[in-house]
Amino acid sequence: MAVDDVLIRELLREQHPELAGLELREVVGGWDNQMWRLGDELAVRIPRTPRAPELLRIELEWLPSLAERLPLPTPVPLRAGEPSTLFPKPWHVVRWVPGEPADRIPISHPDSTVTLAGFLKALHVEAPVDAPVNPQRSVPLKDLVGHFEDWFGYTAMGSGGGVGAEVRRVLEAAFAAPAWDGPPVWLHADLHPANVLVEDGGLSGVIDFGDMCAGDPATDLSAAWILLPAGAAGQFFEAYGGVDDPMRERALGWAAYRAFGLMAIGKAGEEGRPGGKKTWGPAGRSALERVLAQAAH
Repeated sequence: MAVDDVLIRELLREQHPELAGLELREVVGGWDNQMWRLGDELAVRIPRTPRAPELLRIELEWLPSLAERLPLPTPVPLRAGEPSTLFPKPWHVVRWVPGEPADRIPISHPDSTVTLAGFLKALHVEAPVDAPVNPQRSVPLKDLVGHFEDWFGYTAMGSGGGVGAEVRRVLEAAFAAPAWDGPPVWLHADLHPANVLVEDGGLSGVIDFGDMCAGDPATDLSAAWILLPAGAAGQFFEAYGGVDDPMRERALGWAAYRAFGLMAIGKAGEEGRPGGKKTWGPAGRSALERVLAQAAH
């Protein structure tokens, strides 16, 4: 159904009337949810994909307690919107996190390397037994080989040299690396440039926690190549601490997987197909360059 500022205002009047008089401004972007800025300090998130209500539920249940110990701002849910005759799905009022998404303004400040490592170190604590399990993020990368087939022709990469062969070697090293043998830890699980915010070149916030789940920390550590400038991975892993070679290999494989995903969505945007994001293509290509440079060392 069509969602506009008129509907948002009516929902607020119905369920949170004390907020209904604040200024509303639609925010361009988002994937599963549309967002409107609400005044200076809040935002409204409205689901627009079939899976979005479940992602909002996860954020509402788990993010408030996790955010208390995270060293970067996050869009913590502050008010819950219930399904009604106006809109048949749940929605949220969240804390507004300022900054520009990194797919538009890449991270460039050198301090962001340590900032990101500190954020993930604080996040990656043992998850409770009832933490969410994500079928595409809580599992070993090798379990997702079908996505390589479907998304970017993994088997078609071949072994005849070139970028395809290099990427294949990165992925196969990740598949062969010993699995994580520690307890499942909390993961953001969707750390790509559109889900982190930048101010003055530095990492200023992390958003979109709907995919958070329990799993292998290497899944998130792929951010060393997905988010940070070239050459920053070594300092990042040193600041994070305790990263062995198998974890690094698994993280590099996840980075290759995510880079191709960004490139595929970027191509869809360039071709005007639904769900495409033009800014994701350059971000994915830059990430892949960093992955291949790392693999060449």
